[in-house]
Amino acid sequence: MMDGESIKRLLWYLLLGTRGGINRARIINALKERPMNANQLTEALKVDYTTIDHHLKILKAHGLVVSQGEKYAVMYFLSREIDAAYNIFLEIWEKIRTK
Repeated sequence: MMDGESIKRLLWYLLLGTRGGINRARIINALKERPMNANQLTEALKVDYTTIDHHLKILKAHGLVVSQGEKYAVMYFLSREIDAAYNIFLEIWEKIRTK
């Protein structure tokens, strides 16, 4: 499990240090509301499927999102790490949104 400082650095990197950070932040926000599959995220965020799939892979590779199910039934959830550190995410999100 990541400590608060590690997750903060990771979030800064993934949300502000690389292209697509805003979409990754929007995915985290959407999954905080409820688990969704890639198609549901596509509809909710009005972003094409390949973009959502790309960002989900990045978030999953960094341990911020976990999945359950197979093929088209895969549902995505926030990991315990990001769920526990959601207040850190919100601090960063506020700074991103005001830019």
